[in-house]
Amino acid sequence: MALPQPDEEGDKEERGRVLVVGGSAEMPGALVLAGIAVLRAGAGKLQMATVRSIAQHVAAAVPEGRVFALPETRVGAIAASAADALVERAEQAQSVLVGPGMVDEEAVTRLLKRMLNGLKTPTLVLDAAALASLATERELLHALRGRAVITPHAGEMASICGLSKERVERDRLALARRAARELRAVVVLKGRETLIVAPEGRALRNRAGNVGLATSGSGDTLSGVVAGLAARGATPFQAAAWGVYLHARAGDRLARRIGRLGFLARELLAEIPSLMSELGGSRSARSAHPV
Repeated sequence: MALPQPDEEGDKEERGRVLVVGGSAEMPGALVLAGIAVLRAGAGKLQMATVRSIAQHVAAAVPEGRVFALPETRVGAIAASAADALVERAEQAQSVLVGPGMVDEEAVTRLLKRMLNGLKTPTLVLDAAALASLATERELLHALRGRAVITPHAGEMASICGLSKERVERDRLALARRAARELRAVVVLKGRETLIVAPEGRALRNRAGNVGLATSGSGDTLSGVVAGLAARGATPFQAAAWGVYLHARAGDRLARRIGRLGFLARELLAEIPSLMSELGGSRSARSAHPV
């Protein structure tokens, strides 16, 4: 599953544009981590859309990106009235990531439903609060025809499936396959061995990584890498598989250099470009095994 490689004479448009939608007054850092991860994965252009109260702070933290300020609700969530403007910008992007740092799951669901009525072309990556929408809106992603990736951990998958976390842990592969088929999306079921499952049932199991990756912000960096790879032209399944593997290998590098506990999610990001260079995007990840 070699990653698409840009032409040496190409410009940033060739490497794709990503729109990241997320953030809140409580968690601006999640949006920042996801946005930087998009660029570390090699995407050419980054746009971020967030609530008006933190937009300037996010812009200062990520000077490489363009930031759009959105109307917000009383609790600091992105208002559903922002959906039309987001769709307009999303249709100019190759991938869209929704979820990092968002609050108020009901508000996120309202926003997503309105966005997906008009979303036609980009790959969509859902993470964090955006995943809660799938528990009640089972057909939410169907119109995308397989161009969606979701990145739940076991607890989030339990909510999506209406089951206990213990049941998910006991039957991870079968439930990930069921969710991928019913939701018509690539499922990245995070855990000690992360599963990547396509809607038609194809599955990979990632065995790289370590316990240090279970840290605040780690999921935001993963979803950003996946969105960045998708913008470069990788298929949703390919972007998910490579994103999981690069993220895990970055954790292994930091564990050797710093220790298995205590490295930060932000430190993963600087490892991604050199890992991609070493792997060359020309051969399969050696720790991703068919299941």
